[in-house]
Amino acid sequence: MAASNRVILGPLVGAIDQGTSSTRFLVFNAKTAELLSHHQVEIKQKFPKEGWVEQDPKEILQSVYECVEKTCEKLTQLNIDITNIKAIGVSNQRETTVVWDKTTGEPLYNAVVWLDLRTQSTVERLLKRIPGKNKNFFKSRTGLPLSTYFSAVKIRWLLDNVEEIRHAVSEGRAMFGTVDSWIIWSLTGAKNGGVHCTDVTNASRTMLFNIHTLEWDTELCQFFDIPMELLPKVRSSSEIYGLMKICPSLKSGALTGVPISGCLGDQSAALVGQMCFQDGQAKNTYGTGCFLLCNTGSKPVLSEHGLLTTVAYKLGRDKPACYALEGSVAIAGAVVRWLRDNLGIVKTTEEVEKLAAEVGTSYGCYFVPAFSGLYAPYWEPSARGIICGLTQFTNRNHIAFAALEAVCFQTREILDAMNKDCGIPLNQLQVDGGMTSNKILMQLQADILCIPVVKPSMPETTALGAAMAAGAAEGVGVWSLNPGDLTAVTCERFEPQINPEESEFRYARWKKAVMKSMGWESAEPTNGNGDCSIFCSLPLGFYIVSSMVLLIGAKYISGLNK
Repeated sequence: MAASNRVILGPLVGAIDQGTSSTRFLVFNAKTAELLSHHQVEIKQKFPKEGWVEQDPKEILQSVYECVEKTCEKLTQLNIDITNIKAIGVSNQRETTVVWDKTTGEPLYNAVVWLDLRTQSTVERLLKRIPGKNKNFFKSRTGLPLSTYFSAVKIRWLLDNVEEIRHAVSEGRAMFGTVDSWIIWSLTGAKNGGVHCTDVTNASRTMLFNIHTLEWDTELCQFFDIPMELLPKVRSSSEIYGLMKICPSLKSGALTGVPISGCLGDQSAALVGQMCFQDGQAKNTYGTGCFLLCNTGSKPVLSEHGLLTTVAYKLGRDKPACYALEGSVAIAGAVVRWLRDNLGIVKTTEEVEKLAAEVGTSYGCYFVPAFSGLYAPYWEPSARGIICGLTQFTNRNHIAFAALEAVCFQTREILDAMNKDCGIPLNQLQVDGGMTSNKILMQLQADILCIPVVKPSMPETTALGAAMAAGAAEGVGVWSLNPGDLTAVTCERFEPQINPEESEFRYARWKKAVMKSMGWESAEPTNGNGDCSIFCSLPLGFYIVSSMVLLIGAKYISGLNK
């Protein structure tokens, strides 16, 4: 962080980065992209049933207020004038679904997180209405397969199962939004005139949005039976949506009147932050999940190899939309958190790097963290996580190494698919996100891809992208989108250090493990409410024995010192 006597002259831009695991508020120098200060708050995830993942929308909002307040306090301590903050951008976890009451401002249910699997029975029911049960039936319009991942099926489940939401919809009180909409509505006045909007990148992840016309699609809304009056207005990624209003949670009234003028789903924000503005430029973000996006320019490219087509950005009302191919991996950083919180074999996420470094190999152990099924390129909800290749020699170090290697193998799978769709293989991979601080992971990634991995010195490129969109908006105009102007951003490069034959051998064994992870689960309704639990077709005794083995094994592993 900057020295305590430092005074920054000139415009600053703030960015709210609301992710699955945490919320951050970061402030950048608009002339250099230098990160001046930030504050972070971890967000709780709730798992009320098997396969369900929820968050409290009010906790999310409170974390935003806290991060803004604390960051402003830190800037003041650094003698940096917060009145120089000229704009605020928002970046958010995508697909996560919030429904709230516009008259009270209260959420009508917990946020249903993008990882949530409760809608598998909803997906199967909807598939029966599609010719040939083709999950790609709407892909030409939306760029997406029918999946538990996207917002439309989450809204459908909420309408089917939450009486309070159905009642609010019938009375015209309900509003739907992804997390960006909830934040912007709340910060611009909430029930007292809050702006109900989203941007094209977030809208393109709902399965209700036509990526060609850039509008909500009437026929898709009819298919999912979702009233269009629930939906926010779709705006570009870079324009003034509204002004920050005074909020009781902000003790100092910090940033009141500052325009909120940038909005990008987190992966699009990282693409902008990495300055991938040219066709064929790509980045991979390592967060809770892992997301590889490749800019395909002004025309959407439909994948033939299991990738998604998404809106990359639209940097101004009168600017053209740019599109991207995306490979989505559900579990990346979440596997490290799982080792910490569920197995207890590490006390901190940073400890995983140390354990992996001590052995430098998985010793034939392979980990497929398909906790929420497999996303790209398989789109296989029946898959579940497995660890295979265990011997009596295997210890927690090898499992830690295998967990990191799993993130790299999953990236290899989606990069292979992207190379096939694009026709021109990437010659290097630009990376960002919290996990990139793990040097073992970065070197592993270069080794497994057999191409260099390039990491920016400032890994907060998601927030940087949101700040860039906000600062460049018409009516703000304090940020240049010319990459040459961002002098504060330098890069570190990781070159492959193993021969391609070894890389291919390890990748082939990983693929074998992936095949074994599939077909474990099926979705069946368990009661009259339409609630869905995930059932394996094996007998109950199998569950009891398996649970005992897992518990004993977890305690054994956690006690090992090697």
